[in-house]
Amino acid sequence: MQLTDAQYPNGALPVDGYGTGFFRINGKLHEGGIVVSSAQGVVSWGGLADRAPVLALGGHVDVLFLGMGADIAMPPRDLLSALDEKGVMAEAMSSPSAARSYNVLLSEGRRVACALIPV
Repeated sequence: MQLTDAQYPNGALPVDGYGTGFFRINGKLHEGGIVVSSAQGVVSWGGLADRAPVLALGGHVDVLFLGMGADIAMPPRDLLSALDEKGVMAEAMSSPSAARSYNVLLSEGRRVACALIPV
């Protein structure tokens, strides 16, 4: 699915599109789960058990959208607590919703990231 064009600050990495098993970030195709932030770029992510890439966002972003795949699911409480301790507010939603929400806040110049499980 193609997402709507928007204006982004220099260095921003918008989610341009997604499909079964992939995401397109700033024009480049990435397969599998990913974490995206302007501060750290695009990093492979193995899902909720792979905590290092999302915890590394502490101090770099204020909001993390957790894209849980095709459906909304609740991430483990201890992961949310660990992110909160690092100053990162995490919001879980479906991956398509997380990608759109990330793009909106990114276009506003906010310190935001998304961690996306493929649909």
